[in-house]
Amino acid sequence: MDIIWALALSTHLGMQGDYNEIHPHVRLEDNGYIAGAYYNSMERMSLYAGHRFESGNAGLELALVTGYDEFGAIAPYVRGTYDIGNTTIFVAPAGEKWYGETNIGAVIGIEIKIK
Repeated sequence: MDIIWALALSTHLGMQGDYNEIHPHVRLEDNGYIAGAYYNSMERMSLYAGHRFESGNAGLELALVTGYDEFGAIAPYVRGTYDIGNTTIFVAPAGEKWYGETNIGAVIGIEIKIK
């Protein structure tokens, strides 16, 4: 089992709100299973658990996550990644409720890992 400490920087595309873009992150990894905690875009703690699929430097993470109350107590988590050493470039779908409308966008970012 690996414990990974990381710091992610992100930006939100196609969204109207003002979001936190600095995300401290701790993760446990074991044989493709992942679980962790991070400070999310809504300035709340999020807990997640799921699985990471890898092919070379590319990865796909599928999990369940807390901390996005606008979409329920538990929401789906999907994140595509590309690893370059201890740095990960990522993209994930995102949604927001904005004055009664639901906007769909994306979060893109970079995460620096300290193992």
